Formats: sequence, structure tokens, C-alpha cells
Amino acid sequence: MSGFEIRTNRLVLRQLTSADAARIAELGGDWDVASMTSRMPYPYTVHAAYQWIDDLETGEKVFGITHAGELTGITGYTLAPDHRSAEIGYWIGKPYWGRGFATEAAQAVIEYCFRHTRVKRITCGHFADNPASRRVIEKLGFTHSGSGPCWCEARRLEADAARYHLDRKGPWLRFPGTVGWFRTG
Repeated sequence: MSGFEIRTNRLVLRQLTSADAARIAELGGDWDVASMTSRMPYPYTVHAAYQWIDDLETGEKVFGITHAGELTGITGYTLAPDHRSAEIGYWIGKPYWGRGFATEAAQAVIEYCFRHTRVKRITCGHFADNPASRRVIEKLGFTHSGSGPCWCEARRLEADAARYHLDRKGPWLRFPGTVGWFRTG
């Protein structure tokens, strides 16, 4: 979907392009970022970023999170095969931690997902040693649904993780700070 973006009060969530690969590798290549994701390898190379952008899975919708025109992180969701649920994910580059970008971006993605898909439930999770992500998930209104091991590609092992879910409320959710969806191209 060329030129598609979601705007919030401070952020623009936009489609990724191959021109983003170097920036994704730079931000995602930090151990403190990669080790808190399930799928990101470490070290994270520009080649790996190009390959990831080019090979997004069917049912995967991914957005670059930009602030003041600068890519600061990634967010998105993957639909389950039956399209009745989706899992969201997000990461923010370390120079941008503590500014509320993850919460703001994830709110917009949740609203987009509920509004534009048939999903009834969105799931997410965080590693037990990532209290910042737990706080984001709690702010988003998710309910804890269990704990257990989850693969971490950067660490190359299964690590303890908590799982959460958020059920659709009404026809779609509206979060403060989301100002709309726009097509620019």
C-alpha cells in the first residue's frame, strides 16, 4: 500500500522501504534493543534488515515509527491464519527510550488493526527482564494471560516471557492522540 501512513500527535507510522535498512540495522543492532525482541538477530546487519523488509510474511503489517522525520523504531502486527486474532510487536531505538513513543505507536496500531481487520483479540508479550515493555502493555489496557518460555533470536535461547491479550470493544477502539489515517500517494 504505497504512501500509507498513520499519524498520531507526535509520530508518523509509515510503510518501510529498502532505504530504511541501514537505520533499522543501526537502531536494532544495539544489544539492549535486539535482546528484548523475539525475532531480531544479533548482530543485526544491514543485509539482514534488507532481507526482513523484502520478506515480510503474509498477514504481517509493519510500520516504521518516525518522529520529526527520523526513523525511531518499528511496530506492527501479524494476523493469525484464521484472521480472528493478531499479535502486535514494537521496538524503539535506544536513543528514543523513555519518551512514550512505544505506547503512542502501539495505540495507533491497535486501533488500526481493530478498525481494518476482523480480529477479535490482539495478543502481545514481553520478556520477564523487560519491565519497560510491561509498563507499555499495561498502559495499553492488555490483560495478563500467562507466562512461559519464548524464543529470543538475539540471545539464541528461550527466555521467560509474559503473555497478554486485548479483546475488541465495540466496532473499533479510539485512543487519545490518534489523529487519523492518510494516504499520501
